Parts: sequence; C-alpha cells; structure tokens
Amino acid sequence: MSHRVTRRKFLQSTGLAAGLVVLTGPFKAGAYAANQKLNCAHVGVGGMGASHLGAGASENLVALCDADAGHLADAAKKYPQGRIFSDYRKMFDEMAGGIDAVFVATPDHHHAPASMMALKLGKHVYCQKPLTHSIYEARRLAEVAREKKVATQMGTQGMSTEGVRVLVEYIQAGAVGKVTEVHVWTDRPIGWWPQAVDRPAYTDPVPQRLNWDVWLGPAPERPFAATWRDGPHKGKQVYHPFVWRGWWDFGTGALGDIACHSMSPIFWALKLGYPTVVEAKSSEVFKETAPLWSIITYEFPARGDLPPVKMTWYDGKKQPPRPEELEPDRKWDYNGTLFIGDKGKLLFDGTPHIIPEAKMKEFKRPEPTLPRTPGNDHHTDFFIAAKGGRPAVSNFDFASLVTESALVGNISLRLGGERLQWDGPNMKATNAPGAQQYVKRQYRKGWTL
Repeated sequence: MSHRVTRRKFLQSTGLAAGLVVLTGPFKAGAYAANQKLNCAHVGVGGMGASHLGAGASENLVALCDADAGHLADAAKKYPQGRIFSDYRKMFDEMAGGIDAVFVATPDHHHAPASMMALKLGKHVYCQKPLTHSIYEARRLAEVAREKKVATQMGTQGMSTEGVRVLVEYIQAGAVGKVTEVHVWTDRPIGWWPQAVDRPAYTDPVPQRLNWDVWLGPAPERPFAATWRDGPHKGKQVYHPFVWRGWWDFGTGALGDIACHSMSPIFWALKLGYPTVVEAKSSEVFKETAPLWSIITYEFPARGDLPPVKMTWYDGKKQPPRPEELEPDRKWDYNGTLFIGDKGKLLFDGTPHIIPEAKMKEFKRPEPTLPRTPGNDHHTDFFIAAKGGRPAVSNFDFASLVTESALVGNISLRLGGERLQWDGPNMKATNAPGAQQYVKRQYRKGWTL
C-alpha cells in the first residue's frame, strides 16, 4: 500500500478536517447489546496496566499477558479467571476467537505491534499513550483501525473528563478571542526517571521473573542491566520497570509520556491539524536517551477563519514566564497549559481559568455543546464505542494525529535541534533527509507490524 497522500485526501478520509475529533454520528463497531459483556484481554498488567484490569473485569476478563511473571502473579491473584501469558503473540494465537477487546499498557515500543495484531484480528483496542513509538506506526494503526471498523481509544483519560469538555467549549465560544499562542509544560522527567545518560558498560543477570527477550520485543537486542552502579542514579533501576521511558529504543521521553495527555485538549479546542514547522532546543543530546530538558516550538497554519498558532512545549521543569495577569496567590505549577488569545489568557490545569479572576467572573459560561462521558470514565467511553455507540474521544484517528505531531519534536531533538519543515500527510521533513531514520524504525527479527 502506498502511504503517500495529499493532506486534503487524508483529512477527508479520517474525518479529521481541521483536526476536529468526530464525536457524533453512527459508528459500526459490531453488533452488541448494550448489556452484553465484552471478552477483554490485557497486554501489560503492571503499572498503568493494572489500572485497566478493573475495567476489563467489569466486562469479562479472559486473558492476562506480561513479560514480568511478578506482574502476572499479582494480577492473577485478583483476577484468576484470566488465562496467563508472557508473550502476546502466543495469546493471540491461542485465544483470538475468544477475545473482543484488548487493552495495551506496555512500554512504548510494544504499543504498535501488540495493537496491530489485535486490530488485524478485528478486535477493539484501548492502547496507552503515546499511541506508538514512531510516526509511521501511528499512521498504520489509524489506517488499519479504519479498515476494520473497530472501536479504539488512546489512554489519555483526561479527555473523558468534564474539565476538558468545558475547556473546549470555552475556547470555541471565544472566551479569550482567537488563540494564536499556547504554552504547555511538565515537570517530567525530573524526579521521575533518568535521562541524559549513556548505556551502562556492565551486564547483570536477568531476574528469573523477567522474560527479557520478550520484553525487548521489536527493539534492538542489548544485555540486561539491573541497577546503576555509580553516578547520580546509583542504586536505581536501569530499564525495568517504568524507567525505560528515557531510552530511545523503548520510550519516547518526557514528550511521549505527557504530550498526548496535555496536547490532546489543545488539538481538540483549536481544531489543529499537523504542524508545518517544528524546532527544538535542549540540554546536552545523548545518543541513546532523551535530554534532561527541552523546549520545542510547533507552528500550525490557519484553519478556516482560525489564525495560525504557535505552541511551545517545555519539560524538565522549564516553564514559560508567569503571566502578569495571574494573581500573586495563584499557584504557578510545574504542569499546565496557557492559551493566549487576542482578548485574554486562559490557564488550564484540569479546569479552565480565565485570568485574571475578574475576567473569569465576567465571562458567561457557554451552554454544553459536547457529549459527556458517564462518570467521566475513559474506559466507559471506549466500551460505548465498542458496543456500537459514538466513537471514543481519543479514537485512533485523533490519537494518531496528536501522537505523530508530538513525536516530530523528538526528531528535532535527536537531530540536535534542527528546524524541521514538516510535511505531515507524507510523514517527512522536506528540508532534512536525516529525519527519515526516526519516522519508521526497524523491528528485531521475529516481530512485525
């Protein structure tokens, strides 16, 4: 299949004209009665994966899969009805006919191959953020999900909350006028996991509980290292669990961890499509890990009567200047989003606040225009779609747009901050041939997309 497509053709085919997620209209995901239970399989059951198990069990949990036998044992104690596997390839081989929906909550590098196996089998898929490890993978997941007409959801749970819907309604009602600038920032990775490090020169025995070959999956083979023996991270884990995020072979850094959460409401509220220019600056660039901090600017073109937008991302506890309009007693946290329009500013921290407070009091809250999710629950939003209701708010059409756009920032980082002229529909930087190596990755033998 050719993946070269015009921007107009792509947006028309996905229903994402001007980057607008579609939340209305019929959606054929399968013939399920509203009270019929879905057979749910879980790939990755530790960490964030554990938080999905209750949702699967509220339907019919049938399978648990994790490369870490300790995580599997913990999950199996609570949910003994699920068959256990260490390799999802085997799970799908043995249980494909008995699975309706799959939850994927693995390290980033497994998101695409696990989700794709499920999609090709016609299963509904809920995949943690970022949707994928690479731009190409995100595009392919969206294409196959569309072909199979299944329900999908990226695990950006804030998108199902009342706060995000109110934000979108405020912005689209003109609360601060036409928005031309957005700043979004996070404290990651400081205090969360190591970045800006080189690979350890030593090798440790693989713990008996961990299937290291399966954990590596499609990533290049490397020896296992348990904990750092020296340096600022001495005694801390090197790869597993959770601290894999800073390694390019497995994770996507602070940007991959948080951007899909914090950028999704921005894309929705401002009806953004692909950025056309992306440029990064950061602390020292390392070959195998993300930098200690970065500041990345994204430039988006005008959309109909909406003006161009410049969005700036900050991580590693970098922040934009504190707005003069913000009251002295108002907390200025290491996580947040600031919208700047031609009629004012709005701070979003889960709830929208027009600043200063006096302007917030003057603004008449618009009537709700967007559908709400029962209980503000992201899993419920997914199940509604899987049983033939409206598409989930972070369905793969929308999720792939946000993920692809965010990951361009990592390409600029890895190229030393090169300013990229980005052709989103064709997944390439027109001025930087070196960027292409990071658009699509090579899988280790035995793993496919």
